[in-house]
Amino acid sequence: HFVSGLEFDLATSLVGQPLVRQQVMKGLREFLENPNPVKPLVMSFHGSTGTGKTYVSSMLIRYLFQRGLQSPYVHHFSPIVHFPHAELIEQYKESLKRWIQGNLTNCGRSVFLFDEMDKMHPGLIDVIMPFLGPSWVVYGTNYRKAIFIFISNAGGEQINNVTLALWRARKDREEISLQDLEPAISKAVFENPQSGFWKSGIINEHLIDFVVPFLPLKHHHVKQCVISELVQQGLEVRPGVVQEVADSIPYFPEEEKLFSSTGCKTVASRISFFF
Repeated sequence: HFVSGLEFDLATSLVGQPLVRQQVMKGLREFLENPNPVKPLVMSFHGSTGTGKTYVSSMLIRYLFQRGLQSPYVHHFSPIVHFPHAELIEQYKESLKRWIQGNLTNCGRSVFLFDEMDKMHPGLIDVIMPFLGPSWVVYGTNYRKAIFIFISNAGGEQINNVTLALWRARKDREEISLQDLEPAISKAVFENPQSGFWKSGIINEHLIDFVVPFLPLKHHHVKQCVISELVQQGLEVRPGVVQEVADSIPYFPEEEKLFSSTGCKTVASRISFFF
């Protein structure tokens, strides 16, 4: 069954994100095993650059649809590409609503992926509200089997600060709970005028089922990323190279140099310097 396949993949190839694994699997399992969900599954991924948000969403989509992101049932929105001009927001609202409505008519089990929610014009996302709630039929389409994923760097800094504070209090990342992070994420994401969720009904109506925090990655996680990247490129895994690539990445805070500033993002491009 694909749920166990996804679980295995998350366990083996997603580095250093215990909460992500737990939240994503819980959400998917409950949702997919329910023949009549009350509402679509809505997940919001938060964390700083390179911590795995896009990686996890594409992995999930690969398991749901054979053609992955190329599938006609997967709809990927990026504010910079699809909604660049603030003055056209009314037009965007109309076309976004029509697009979602039309595609749910074709296939109830569709995935809608909203990237870079922190760059989304406030107010735009609320047009999809009717599709997220538990109302039975919207505009004559049954849309309750759809999955919506929001991805955002917003909240990343707060997650990093909490993780750092807990590390200083001798609490390991494996012991960090969602309760430790949720208040900080909420503040950053939902109460921030710069955020796509600013004053959003999606938040006020509690339509997001799972808030998924991605923690900052430590040196040994970056090393794991380097190793899997080498393997993927069919290159020899030499401990010296692994160490050097991992060391070449900037870490914060200034004094302890604990967490990678770019997660695993630049690993692939740095490897090429060594071969």
